[in-house]
Amino acid sequence: MTQPPELRPRTRLVHGGTVRSPFGEMSEALFLTQGFAYPSAEAAEARFVGEDPGFVYARYGNPTVRMFEERIALLEGAEDAFAAASGMAAIHAAIMCQVAAGDHVVASRALFGSCLYIIETLLPRFGVQATLVDGPDLDAWRAAMRPETKLCFIESPANPTLELIDIAAVARIAHEAGARLIVDNVFATPMFQRPLALGADIVVYSATKHIDGQGRCLGGVVLGTRRFIRDELEPYMKHTGAALSPFNAWVLLKGLETLELRCRAQAEGAARIAEALAGSPALSRLIYPGREDHPQAALARRQMSSGGTMLALELRGGKAAAFRFMNALRVALISNNLGDAKTIVTHPATTTHQRLSPEQRAALGISDGLVRVSVGLEDPEDLIADLARGLEAARNGD
Repeated sequence: MTQPPELRPRTRLVHGGTVRSPFGEMSEALFLTQGFAYPSAEAAEARFVGEDPGFVYARYGNPTVRMFEERIALLEGAEDAFAAASGMAAIHAAIMCQVAAGDHVVASRALFGSCLYIIETLLPRFGVQATLVDGPDLDAWRAAMRPETKLCFIESPANPTLELIDIAAVARIAHEAGARLIVDNVFATPMFQRPLALGADIVVYSATKHIDGQGRCLGGVVLGTRRFIRDELEPYMKHTGAALSPFNAWVLLKGLETLELRCRAQAEGAARIAEALAGSPALSRLIYPGREDHPQAALARRQMSSGGTMLALELRGGKAAAFRFMNALRVALISNNLGDAKTIVTHPATTTHQRLSPEQRAALGISDGLVRVSVGLEDPEDLIADLARGLEAARNGD
């Protein structure tokens, strides 16, 4: 983390955190090792008690993994970072390392299904109470805070409805109550939104998404102050074992080198697609944070530098129309991932959010006709033609 502070994001994404071996390799070295050897028993003791900095075991840390952590921390503007085996491992650890029986957590209602499982099902098993609120409603946040509230947790934009939450305002409410704010920033990406600069305490990513960006591997990362990362998160990660593999860390390092270029191209494509498809008679709603007709367009302009790479289409005709739309596509692929170089369409009601009851999905705005679109790197004109073909099939019942 010794790169000059004046370097811009694209430069940091190529060079940040790099440590070269005596061989002077151009590409970051891949250290596939479980453990590390010491020159003496005294050196081993010094390493374990922290007197001599270095690595002791791959579950605790690895040189390749550390390069990834330092590079993403430089990009995010965080003091430190700790990588995990997946995005959900990162979210789970970021929450669980801080709470104990008797604590209270407040979270936005619009969350990814696995996040809802942690908040609603897992935390109460350990005596941690949770309250879900309507994320954009700041009065609801204020009313939910208690003396025992330890954490607030949000996604913004939310999955899959692209609902936005005022990060700075929720951070102020959390801090006034003595709580911390965790932001899942995966939809906005570190290129288009900076939660720490807006007042958040901790940022989490599924690096599986845009950071890899090419559908190759799993990974996650938690970012925050050095004190939080080393004193609270690191012990939890060491002893629970959700370590990121060195190979995956190396792949993610390669992904970071092109992250800005990919995200910018994908966001430009998403904006063009949203403009082209808006007003289609097959749609009851098109949701894209970069459009003026988004319900929170002003907030999007204030806290995001782009509308992002994701959009949502709500088709007239419910599930049947949504399935006709998806099955007619020839370029976009049907999958449940996002942030890939390939455009992906997802039907949340039957995949990512299928474990929720119809009433829960309705409360989140996830109708049977809603389709999430993760825009890839294909030519936007080809994607517009492909999605328009799908909308025509949905409308005509083909």
